[in-house]
Amino acid sequence: MSILVNGNSRIVVQGLTGREGAFHAERMLEYGTRVVAGVTPGRGGQRVLDVPVFNTVEEAVRETGADVSVIFVPASGAADAAYEASAVGLSLVVIITEHIPVQDMVRCRALLASKGTRFVGPNCPGVISPGGRCKVGIMPGYIHKPGPVGLISRSGTLTYEAVHQLSSQGLGQSTCVGVGGDPVSGLQFRDILELFRHDGDTEAVCLIGEIGGSTEEAAAAYIRETAYPKPVFGFVAGLSAPPGKRMGHAGAVISGSKGRGDHKVAAMEEAGITVIRDLGEFGRTVAAGLKGRR
Repeated sequence: MSILVNGNSRIVVQGLTGREGAFHAERMLEYGTRVVAGVTPGRGGQRVLDVPVFNTVEEAVRETGADVSVIFVPASGAADAAYEASAVGLSLVVIITEHIPVQDMVRCRALLASKGTRFVGPNCPGVISPGGRCKVGIMPGYIHKPGPVGLISRSGTLTYEAVHQLSSQGLGQSTCVGVGGDPVSGLQFRDILELFRHDGDTEAVCLIGEIGGSTEEAAAAYIRETAYPKPVFGFVAGLSAPPGKRMGHAGAVISGSKGRGDHKVAAMEEAGITVIRDLGEFGRTVAAGLKGRR
């Protein structure tokens, strides 16, 4: 099993005719993902990578049965593209685009919530289910292997590093979700932990967090308060960052006492999460922890 996407997911690529959309759609197809449609207004009737292009998401869904959208639309139109996908009832929208204005995302999140649409991102690597052979995003597929570890991360690059270490230890992944590092985003750690809780093929979960915001603390509270039944391993990036300085992502900034890395680590440890302080030991620590349980 997997969460969010699987081998039956039918993907529409919004922005397929653009450079980034075409490049990553080709990688998705190579991985085995069912990319069934593209959308670019004014380009309907064309084919890219032998995938039909439509003028609207509504047309794409009607003609191909697409149920998941991935967005490579430029920042100025990405929020509207997400709402277009939501308006026709797609179950999941994955927003890869970065630099979307915060005000646009505030409006987008409210509109998608009103439709009951799940979304991941923006400014994220996407979602991949190695066992289901479905890749919706920009992550390098070859480092992912099918297996029992679910992974959630705010950082794309750290996702790839953690996945490579896990795969090198013989620990494949059930699903990996890059939630992105923007201050206004979709599914959070807590939401995805709940999905992994009910996934029979996920034996353990890894959280890759960073300074800024409070999503790590919220996840830790959820784990503690609900007696989470699966082992969780955590890593927090940016522990040495000074207050008030943004480190990488727009959401990775410490404001006063809010978002401090040491607070996140303390919350994780209090919840029983195994905190990994050295990224280079990530894979070995998870492997040792699971070996002991097995």
